[in-house]
Amino acid sequence: MRDLILKMSISVDGFVSDLEGRNTWMFGADQEAKAWSVAFIGTAGLHIMGGRSFETMAGYWPISTDRFAPPMNQIPKVVFSRQGPAILEKVKSPPSAELQPGAESWTEASVASGDLAEEVAKLKAQEGKPIIAHGGVRFARSLVAEGLVDQFVLLVAPVALGKGLPLFSDLAAPAPLKLVSSKAFPGGAVAQTYRPA
Repeated sequence: MRDLILKMSISVDGFVSDLEGRNTWMFGADQEAKAWSVAFIGTAGLHIMGGRSFETMAGYWPISTDRFAPPMNQIPKVVFSRQGPAILEKVKSPPSAELQPGAESWTEASVASGDLAEEVAKLKAQEGKPIIAHGGVRFARSLVAEGLVDQFVLLVAPVALGKGLPLFSDLAAPAPLKLVSSKAFPGGAVAQTYRPA
């Protein structure tokens, strides 16, 4: 049985993006925080995400030379989408000369379109390294609301948005969490890891 880890960047006031869905504020200049994030996502055996995030990322990571590109491209993916396999047809392959190693993992992703809890249970039952879930916010909220997350890894950015899209807004009741670890970075970001209490 492997853990499902929800890794999200979040503002100090609990938002994962502004009201329009923009989150450029999370990509600060703190190179240590970025290196930690790259190393962390590289520990995944599987990346899972919602359909909108998948479409956005599939258009970016295969040709990106950012240091996040190797783990984002080379680790297998499952996209959760009611569109079924049709979502893969929307993924356009750039010219092969531009593709980074592992880029084909986006067009070869598995698609989960059944009940969220059942699909996640199947993935957790497989052998292997942890599953790391990425947003968008609707997908992340669904995982939280269904109680499917084994670890929350929240990179808290040193910014307050005032308004935005919160991560935990779909909880039916308060969800106590136990702090497992905390790491502060020179630029002010703090990586907080929690498990459900």
